[in-house]
Amino acid sequence: QVQLVESGGGLVQPGGSLRLSCAASGTMFSDNVMNWYRQVPGKLREFVAFITSGGKTHFADSVRGRFTISRDNAKNLGWLQMNSLKPDDTAVYFCNVVETHQGSKYEYWGQGTQVTVSS
Repeated sequence: QVQLVESGGGLVQPGGSLRLSCAASGTMFSDNVMNWYRQVPGKLREFVAFITSGGKTHFADSVRGRFTISRDNAKNLGWLQMNSLKPDDTAVYFCNVVETHQGSKYEYWGQGTQVTVSS
């Protein structure tokens, strides 16, 4: 069983930066993808970015060029660096890991961390 814990959220002014962390405890299979999602009350959870265990990345159009994603496989850590933040980036951010092993898929979610962009 894998548990995910996000940290690093907070209040930041427009144009500022935050770095979110995702710490995974437990043993993960080598073939996995770490995703970041965000959710605003009353709206569906929205994909933000992913990084595979091999380092391939992909970003939502709304954050491409402003956010970067990275991970340390040996330490089971991942990060979402958010720059040039806008009020529209305000949301609860969730770390998600999907791993595949012997044909079975396993999915884990963190509890979320609040990011508020406001002056």
